[in-house]
Amino acid sequence: MQGGAGRYMELEGRFAEMFADPYVDLAARRDPISRDVDVLIVGGGFSGLLAAANLRRSGIQDFVIVDKAGDFGGTWYWNRYPGVMCDVESYIYLPMIEEIGTIPSKRYAPGHEILEHSRAIGRHFELYPNALFQTQVTSLKWAEDQQRWCVETAQNDVIRARFVILGSGPLNLPRLPDIPGIESYTGHMFHTCRWDYDYTGGSPTTSMDRLADKRVAIVGTGATGVQVVPELAIASKELIVVQRTPSAVGVRDNAPTDMAWFKSLKAGWQRQRMENFDAILAGIPQTENLVGDEWSNIWSPEPVMLEGEDAGAMSLAEVYELTDFRRMERVRQRIDAVVKDPVTAAALKPYYGRFCKRPCFHDEYLEAFNRENVTLVDTGSRGVERITPTGLELAGRQYEVDCIIFATGFELAARADRSGGFTLEGVGGRALSDKWDQEFRSLHGMSTRDFPNLFVIGTFRQSAGTINVPYSFGDQAEHAAETIAILLRLGATRMEVTQAAEDAWTDQCKQKSRRDLAYLRNCTPGSYNGEGNTENLSLLVDPYGGGPLEYAQLIRDWRTNGGMKRDLDLA
Repeated sequence: MQGGAGRYMELEGRFAEMFADPYVDLAARRDPISRDVDVLIVGGGFSGLLAAANLRRSGIQDFVIVDKAGDFGGTWYWNRYPGVMCDVESYIYLPMIEEIGTIPSKRYAPGHEILEHSRAIGRHFELYPNALFQTQVTSLKWAEDQQRWCVETAQNDVIRARFVILGSGPLNLPRLPDIPGIESYTGHMFHTCRWDYDYTGGSPTTSMDRLADKRVAIVGTGATGVQVVPELAIASKELIVVQRTPSAVGVRDNAPTDMAWFKSLKAGWQRQRMENFDAILAGIPQTENLVGDEWSNIWSPEPVMLEGEDAGAMSLAEVYELTDFRRMERVRQRIDAVVKDPVTAAALKPYYGRFCKRPCFHDEYLEAFNRENVTLVDTGSRGVERITPTGLELAGRQYEVDCIIFATGFELAARADRSGGFTLEGVGGRALSDKWDQEFRSLHGMSTRDFPNLFVIGTFRQSAGTINVPYSFGDQAEHAAETIAILLRLGATRMEVTQAAEDAWTDQCKQKSRRDLAYLRNCTPGSYNGEGNTENLSLLVDPYGGGPLEYAQLIRDWRTNGGMKRDLDLA
């Protein structure tokens, strides 16, 4: 875990209980399963759903999906906090909406619609009969004598799988800050990814009705906190918003879907729109901005247009620095225009580069700080100093509260085995954690030597990185399913990455890396710069620097142009 203000706890004992599933009434009761399958998929979020859908398309029917949740949905199953919605346009975020027939109600759909879309994918591809819900994988071990993965679960299942696709996802393992005194707190506390509606009242679609006499503190002002704060501000008697670092909050400008426009779209429009969005954010010139939202205004690396003497007097580096400043200055000016109290407005202003942290977009967050019952406590990047039996110690002052809510996110860089909560052992009993803790090496970020017949999807390390994660996860899922289908047709029982292929891809990722350590050193602590510990950042865990469009084309070409024969040992 990270140290200092970025130190997080292991979810054990009392704190493990905080992360039990609040959305099922009873634990699943069934007899243990013992069976052989062609493919086992770990995870029922978008990664696992897309992998299963592509297996169906490839003619593979003998597969099992295992997930500890009670239904499909992944992060959208767990995150049902008030105000939850996607901050990427629904028309490009929700995968397969052309095929499934989903029409988002709004440009940025609420979370319950995204959860329902996940279920719709499960129904459309008849995936429910293949799913084992409320089932925690405990270990995956490669059995060389059987040429299969032996998978065990907490329900005493034993599944022997020819291939395994790990789709645990990057937003699976919650982070709980290791704050001195947290064990002593006698009030109520929970994490946003396990929202306690029994305490707050209400539901994801109705107002909270049990907080009117409650003093509430929310710790965290990232993407989740920005969405939750306006809802808590309305419902609570008093709300303390604990800010370690201010977020850059742009305009979301949400609106109902224009049905006439939506129905006029031609076949193939979604993939085209996805690629256009990612191209613009990667700085690839486009004739048209199809999405045209604040992501392109804030996040695009394209420099601002300079006029007059400025253009000739500045170097390219100076132009980009000015671009960075001007785009963040727009965010700061919006805060001055909305927030009435100048002290609060100053504390909310993000004084860092725009590539230091993921920006947020919301139309009600800033307005919440104009309410008399809302207090912003800026800790100057230090975080909460101490939790007492009755509240919080912040910036040297005591705040007594009835409830503490942690909007502190997830371990974004967690390994697939850690994120999924199981052990994974390959050839000779070698643990994946041991290999990747020593040095991350892979082919396409999805396969690695000494771990045959294994595909890791739903991650960014040495694979495509994008703000619109289902786009890249879909390409990874298609690649894994198509590769497995080819291997099964060939009658191959064992596939392993060659050392030469792993070395070549790792070297290519090093050369393509876009990480700017000098830039990150000037950022406030966060997940992008290892909580400020930039010296320990490895280029090898970065996304593929060529961008998601280049990555997608690369893995498609690999499958069709002899990559398998060159880079894999087959038996």
